[in-house]
Amino acid sequence: MTTPSQASSVHPLLPYEVSPGRLLLASGVRAGDWIFASGLLPTRFGSAARPLSGEPAWTIQCRSLWERAQAVLAAGGTDLAHTVRCEQVLPDWRAMPFFHAVRREVCGAHIPPSTSVLEAGLLLPGAAVTMHLVAVAPGGPALHPLFPPGLDLPATSFFVPVMKAGGFVFVAGLLAAHGAGDLGGIAPEAKVPEGHLWKGQRIQLELEYLLRQKLEPALAAAGSSLARVVKAEVAITDLREVPAFNQVWATAFGGTVPATTFVPTVWPGLAIADARLEITLVALCDDRQAERIEVAEALPTVCDGHAVAMRVGDLLLFSGLVAADAQGLVERARIDPRQPYYGSSIEAQMAYLLAVADTVCRQAGTSLANVVRIQQMHTDLAEFYPACQQWHRRLPGVPLPMAAFQVPGPLLVPGCTVQLDLWVYVP
Repeated sequence: MTTPSQASSVHPLLPYEVSPGRLLLASGVRAGDWIFASGLLPTRFGSAARPLSGEPAWTIQCRSLWERAQAVLAAGGTDLAHTVRCEQVLPDWRAMPFFHAVRREVCGAHIPPSTSVLEAGLLLPGAAVTMHLVAVAPGGPALHPLFPPGLDLPATSFFVPVMKAGGFVFVAGLLAAHGAGDLGGIAPEAKVPEGHLWKGQRIQLELEYLLRQKLEPALAAAGSSLARVVKAEVAITDLREVPAFNQVWATAFGGTVPATTFVPTVWPGLAIADARLEITLVALCDDRQAERIEVAEALPTVCDGHAVAMRVGDLLLFSGLVAADAQGLVERARIDPRQPYYGSSIEAQMAYLLAVADTVCRQAGTSLANVVRIQQMHTDLAEFYPACQQWHRRLPGVPLPMAAFQVPGPLLVPGCTVQLDLWVYVP
């Protein structure tokens, strides 16, 4: 167990307690030249007494969200002009135009690479959106926004599609869309021809199109390539299609797959209603090198062939982890149906996951106490609180840079009810 006496190299930003004594969270952290704002939620919700008077409630929420983001970044010594990545999770697609309008108003011309997905629920009922930002410190890595031709970006989002910063490349969430402003919808080449049953497999057609027409050109414009990808987040509307996805994904990387997290969404869950997947990348350029972390006892927690984590400079980027071994859900998390009240599966799952994460961190030369971004995907948000208690047992007194939301089940392994995605600082 990590204790407060074990030195941490990260500095919590705007820490706060939820129900005093229950949860200790951080709105963000600073580690070296990196600033992370995690799991931000609105702080104002409009008037309950006069809900139809004044600005739309979604606008009010989004304004308060960006005010909170600016406060967190300022506490870390930076600002919106130094952001390199922006992610949003929403339970209702109708809020997205209001979010975009406020973001353009607040961020101006500098909207970092962005991705948005739809999910089943957020930690605050009634919240329109939760948001995560990654930024760098002024005087740190220089930012180079890139606009490669032919990517057919969304007409209303106005984000920078590719950002270079200090040897890293951040690629926005991209769909297999075509046409100016991606208004043509999913490209014909990424679909099974109308009226046909077996002219390809839809998830593979979308992925092949994305790789060829979007991701490879985006990376090339930054002096990078697929071979230099270190982390991918794959928003996918049907997890049952992961094996078919992995056939193409593994081939694209020559069998050496980088850290990959599958983010299951509701249906529809992406900007284009019939899209099956959206992919966000972190890659390397220049002479920066990556180290693939392989830990034997941790391997069953990810898909076959995927890296458990990648160490890249001062960051350790994990694949999405579930509490599974070669036999499926770890035995300690299996509850005997004849004795359903004699154990807690979620607590056992989290204890296992944090032990694995701690082992990986130690092998990479860091500590779990240096975590800078925690993303927990729950199939039931009622399990969020007991899951966090396991964090507090392992890291007592450490404010957690936590983001959480509810996703459709099942997850990658039957019986698993939480997926953990981590970024950790390596001093």
